[in-house]
Amino acid sequence: MTKALALFSGGLDSLLACRVVAAQGIAVQAVKFVTPFFGYELLAKEEHYARTVRESYGIEVVLRDVSEPYFAMLRNPPHGYGKNFNPCIDCKILLLTEARRLMEEFSASFLITGEVIGQRPMSQRRDTLRVIERDSGCTGILLRPLCAKNLEPTLAEREGLVDRELLLDFNGRGRQPQIQLAEQFGIRDYPRPAGGCVLTEQYQAKRIAWYYSRYPQVRLNDIRLLLFGRHFQLPHGAWLVLGRDEAENGRLEALCAPGDFLVHMPERSGPMGVLHGAEHPEDFASAAGLVVRFGKKMAEASAEATVLFASREGERRLEAEPLGDEVFQGWSL
Repeated sequence: MTKALALFSGGLDSLLACRVVAAQGIAVQAVKFVTPFFGYELLAKEEHYARTVRESYGIEVVLRDVSEPYFAMLRNPPHGYGKNFNPCIDCKILLLTEARRLMEEFSASFLITGEVIGQRPMSQRRDTLRVIERDSGCTGILLRPLCAKNLEPTLAEREGLVDRELLLDFNGRGRQPQIQLAEQFGIRDYPRPAGGCVLTEQYQAKRIAWYYSRYPQVRLNDIRLLLFGRHFQLPHGAWLVLGRDEAENGRLEALCAPGDFLVHMPERSGPMGVLHGAEHPEDFASAAGLVVRFGKKMAEASAEATVLFASREGERRLEAEPLGDEVFQGWSL
């Protein structure tokens, strides 16, 4: 049986691309690539995710973590960034390159994506689609079933593995053809269109760009820390992340890495924090003042509080008063 390997985002287009090809009697294996910027939380529930996709849509999917090559690409993407810190063209090139390397593992004859020509202004123009094929080494083996009739036939079509007449000619940003096709396949519960990638979000992208400009070596834990909480660059260079609720406090505690300090008030309710790169005494004092500032004040407690800094090398305690808002306004990231 002919097999195909599909890049799977979980959105409607990738669902339909898989089903269109599978309808021709071709075995489709989907692969969902994840990084902390998109889909990373699925790694903790991979079996559940695969079972849900199988039961909901009739698609077999596996996860692959491509964080490390993605971090390297993001520092200097050859085709540049979009509106924010999103390297959409190089992102697709990297994911297709990784998929091409997996073809042998899954005995796949060709690749599938849910791309639709003209749907996205940066990465789905006709000329850009050709660049993505070329630079990923996928020329001739990449089938885009939803818009195939608007493109040159692929090797799979020319060799008769796929019937071109049963492929589609979608184009542009309209969604009605996809919605109608979903109804034909009996797909009703599907994700609505959304960005999905934090690199396209203005404030997250600004923070990530700051990190890349400052740290020559990217750490997975650091990237995960960037994506939630309150962030401050302290006057002498340290970076402080504070949780905004109990759930974020728990995530910070789990992500505190060797060399970092886990910061909190042991005798008063308040935020958990992770302090990274602290060497100057004033940065410890500033961090303590911020923890007290964002802590819950107790009627019977004085404004001053004890702040504990815990690392794998030991602990230190500081007595601190809450910092005035005017002091740290320029520190926020």
